[in-house]
Amino acid sequence: MEFTKTPGWLDWYTGPSQPRFKLPAGAVDAHCHVFGPGAQYPYAAERKYTPCDASAAQLFALRDHLGFARNVIVQATCHGADNSAMLAALTASEGRARGVATVRRDVTDAALQAMHAAGVRAVRFNFVKRLVDFTPKDELLEIAARIAPLGWHVVIYFEAVDLPELWDFFTALPTTVVVDHMGRPNVSQPVDGPEFELFMKFMRLHPNVWSKVTCPERLSVTGPKALNGEAQAYRDVVPFARRLVESFPDRVLWGTDWPHPNLKDHMPDDGLLVDFIPAIASTSALQQQLLVDNPMRLYWPELVSA
Repeated sequence: MEFTKTPGWLDWYTGPSQPRFKLPAGAVDAHCHVFGPGAQYPYAAERKYTPCDASAAQLFALRDHLGFARNVIVQATCHGADNSAMLAALTASEGRARGVATVRRDVTDAALQAMHAAGVRAVRFNFVKRLVDFTPKDELLEIAARIAPLGWHVVIYFEAVDLPELWDFFTALPTTVVVDHMGRPNVSQPVDGPEFELFMKFMRLHPNVWSKVTCPERLSVTGPKALNGEAQAYRDVVPFARRLVESFPDRVLWGTDWPHPNLKDHMPDDGLLVDFIPAIASTSALQQQLLVDNPMRLYWPELVSA
């Protein structure tokens, strides 16, 4: 089956630079995707966008180029609740990838067990209205209760302005909760302003809540510009991500978001994104927690020494 990419959206960058920052041994890219290929894994009829193909083999080539050891592959909304492409990528990884699935209320216990055996360790609930249709909260709570005995967690994707109305639902979830992309703050507002302070309060009050300090390319107003001859990529996002890393060093994750769906203004160089890491995790100890210790504890606990 042939699919035509949504007009105006960019293809992922095929020539990523070699990062200057050397990742610590065992580093995990804790947020990335695979798309199709559509001829083999068709996109969902109800999708809100059609991406370019981005295969598991291409993802793993990027992993090796950047210096990561492992990936966490997040089910993309364009595939709906058909997790076939993501599950095939987990199998192809030979244990070097874990997955975050999208499931519906009618998923069987046998299907959940099969996904667990394949390497799935979480489900994702998406509240970004431009990307998905509304799913009743009672259905999501039912799913969360069913995956909790497997030791899975819930990944939530929302925009900062929606946190007040979603707060009670999020705090009712019976699992660890991982927030995608810092809750998408408006980085043109102060880092100590009321919007981001509410997110900080959310994490302070609920020790089961983690955050991905990811996607500066989606949040930045300044973009990947240079200043005084030095690369200052996405510098307006740095204070937000750095504050989370320093405040909650044992509850933060980082990932590339490859292949960066739905971008129109610019497509990031993944090597440049890796070079963003020392700006938000300024010491080797923080980098070790962000890139190795935290994702291993969450996704590969069986490999973590007691």
